[in-house]
Amino acid sequence: MRRNLLIAGGALAALVLLVLAGGYAYYFTGIRTAPKPLALSSPSPAASAAASPAGNSLAGTWMVGTGSVARYHVSETFAGQTSSHEAIAETSSVSGSLVVAGSAGGLQATAADVVVDLSSLHSVDTVLGLNVSNRDRIVSQSLSVQQFPQAVFKADPFAIPAGLESGQTVTVSVPGQLTIHGVTRPVTATIQQVQLNGTTVQALGTITTAMTDFGISPPRVGITVVQPGVTIEFKFNLVRAA
Repeated sequence: MRRNLLIAGGALAALVLLVLAGGYAYYFTGIRTAPKPLALSSPSPAASAAASPAGNSLAGTWMVGTGSVARYHVSETFAGQTSSHEAIAETSSVSGSLVVAGSAGGLQATAADVVVDLSSLHSVDTVLGLNVSNRDRIVSQSLSVQQFPQAVFKADPFAIPAGLESGQTVTVSVPGQLTIHGVTRPVTATIQQVQLNGTTVQALGTITTAMTDFGISPPRVGITVVQPGVTIEFKFNLVRAA
């Protein structure tokens, strides 16, 4: 009788372990999805025709407008897993301005700044069975958003590539100062695409940095290990100031 009870107990324990392992696999190694990378809108023929060959259309003040987005990408690994998952959160609460001076062939951005509202960041990736919105609360605490609600990038003056004046898609590196969590560090924004689309200038790029550079420890999210490296992805729609 006792032997039968031991066998039954062992079988029950094995079943529980199997269920737990299956549940773990469901929650942490299931389907993962990520949003599509940010992309520029294709210019219409009318917009392309509106680009001034003389380049004077770019001089003036431009404001960050509707449709602008900023994202962060960080790598997280669930306990017991060898492959990492890319956590992605974004916000469309982005503002700022760009001042362009000079003439055709010699345009320069003399002042540029972007402000991102960190309190509106929300996860846009998914992991089957996992409520990723819980991550947003922990990230908000790690960023001390109540005390430091904004991330600010102030660019150093930089030259505008001549090709943009004629409506070409160009690339440019923009050095500047990034302030997060009350700490300011030098960074370089790598703008992979800048496009003049009629009355709108679109910019698409990234900034690579580490949260520890800004006095932020990688968030502790249960059994998840978060890496300190951060890629900031952005798409800006700039419209001429009225």
